[in-house]
Amino acid sequence: MYNRQKAIEYAYKWWNARNLKFLNFDKYGGDCTNFISQCLFYGGIEMNSTSKLGWFYYTSYNRSYSWTGVEEFYNYAVNNLSNIGPKAKVVTIDNVEVGDVIQILQQGQRFHHNLLITKIDGRKTLNNIYVTCHTYDAKDKRLSDYYFQKIRFLKILNT
Repeated sequence: MYNRQKAIEYAYKWWNARNLKFLNFDKYGGDCTNFISQCLFYGGIEMNSTSKLGWFYYTSYNRSYSWTGVEEFYNYAVNNLSNIGPKAKVVTIDNVEVGDVIQILQQGQRFHHNLLITKIDGRKTLNNIYVTCHTYDAKDKRLSDYYFQKIRFLKILNT
């Protein structure tokens, strides 16, 4: 069962540091999805190591692509039919809550950055949603402070 508050507590603890249980992927394209996966895992979502197409991390060499890749995370989460690993659906901004994930595309064709919603202050607008993330380490940064061409909101469905 996903405990959104525990995921946020983990995000606040590690937003500007790296948990040594996991490789820091900043030098390998970014650590944002690795961080999001850690938040979800410490929020109670169980790893799915049934195949390389699952969602898991044991070592830097024994992990799934969905644990560390933005598009791979998306493809896994929105297509996950099991009760193991993150399960998500794309929603509008009106349907997000703390503990959900936002993906942004700044340029190009592929979404490339993951953010965890850690605070919503009033109405659900870009100005009132705050996110925490790695790669460009930030804690409770206003979503409106990000430049993006496209955005998608992923509602985490694990209950």
